[in-house]
Amino acid sequence: MTHMDHIAAHGGQQPILSLDNVWRAYKQGPREISVLQGASADLWPGQAVALVGPSGAGKSTLLHIAGLLEQPTRGRVILNGRDCAALSEYERTKLRRQSIGFVYQFHQLLPEFSALENVVIPQMILGKRRREAEARARELLTGLGLGPRVDHRPAELSGGEQQRTAICRGVANAPQLLLADEPTGNLDPHTSEFVFQELVGLIRQQGVAALIATHNLELARRMDRVLQMHEGQLVDVTAQARA
Repeated sequence: MTHMDHIAAHGGQQPILSLDNVWRAYKQGPREISVLQGASADLWPGQAVALVGPSGAGKSTLLHIAGLLEQPTRGRVILNGRDCAALSEYERTKLRRQSIGFVYQFHQLLPEFSALENVVIPQMILGKRRREAEARARELLTGLGLGPRVDHRPAELSGGEQQRTAICRGVANAPQLLLADEPTGNLDPHTSEFVFQELVGLIRQQGVAALIATHNLELARRMDRVLQMHEGQLVDVTAQARA
């Protein structure tokens, strides 16, 4: 199926993210280690895509490049139709803040601030007024069942509550692309299942394109697509994953 066929299959929508023949190599003394070797994929609005593969396969590198935190050695990263290769560091930072949300395995919340403030701060960095940012933060936190906990600091929240707060922070600025690196990897199975359901529900509700790295193959199979890192490339194994 060609790129244009994919667009037609998605009602004429452009993909939010296109990775086009992305390579990433690192110097290790006199040697050059190629981590990514022509990785390509498209991500579409409202779609949760699992990224799987063994440790060291390049999942984190791919997420960093997709999130404009690293430059590929060669190849293109196209975000909402915009080729990011020629952007300055300032332009990349601005685009990242406006269009990309991140959720990590360890929540990385600011410990001295409440759950509400942790979701407010990234909005205010983009220039949103505090009252408007607080209303958005309360709406998101309440939607994920954290209404009674908004004034609690991270140390006063359970692991699942911390991660749900981190998810709210990740989508606070209404990003078009959400990148998550093992977002349930630090949680017990019951909490992991709950957080996963909330995350995917939010992706669908907000119409975000999401790439979610995970070692949990059971959760991966329940996403819209499964991309596997294999020899530096991305292989769509959705059909096999659901067999």
